[in-house]
Amino acid sequence: MKKEKKKPEVEETEKVTEEEKPAEETTEKEEKKDPTAEEKLQEELKAEKEKYVRLYAEYDNYRKRTSAEKLQIYDDATAKAVKELLPLADSMTQALAQFDGKEVPEEFSKGIEMIAAQLKTCFEKLKVEPFCEVGDPFDPELHNAVSMVEDEALGENTISAVYQKGYKIGDKIIRHAMVVVANA
Repeated sequence: MKKEKKKPEVEETEKVTEEEKPAEETTEKEEKKDPTAEEKLQEELKAEKEKYVRLYAEYDNYRKRTSAEKLQIYDDATAKAVKELLPLADSMTQALAQFDGKEVPEEFSKGIEMIAAQLKTCFEKLKVEPFCEVGDPFDPELHNAVSMVEDEALGENTISAVYQKGYKIGDKIIRHAMVVVANA
């Protein structure tokens, strides 16, 4: 009979250990599933920080983009206004060229020179720059070639005459220069 008693005791201990194992596993799973209040707050804080950083980056990009757009609008408006004044600048240049070597009353030449100087000052304040001189290299993005000539004194693809000066604001071309190209 003693043998029979040992067998049930062993079976009972095995049953107990089997019953204890699932209980331990479930507590571990419960701990993984249910984070503590501190962990929840940490996750929420992390999410809010990420949300804030994204919002800040979006705002910074918006600010930079609108600032660039404002500058572009200013340059476009200035270019449009200056474009209407360019015939006046051309007339001043032609008038000054007409006085060279001719006897003209000094008051007339001095008056035209003063007006041309005022116009030049206005363009400088608006950051409008004239470009294109005789001897400059020809650039099809800046210059409009109206004819070509052969001239041994000038290099290849060089501007030999300027019919109309070009004007620009920064990198924006207001008007292309009208030129004659030598040795093209």
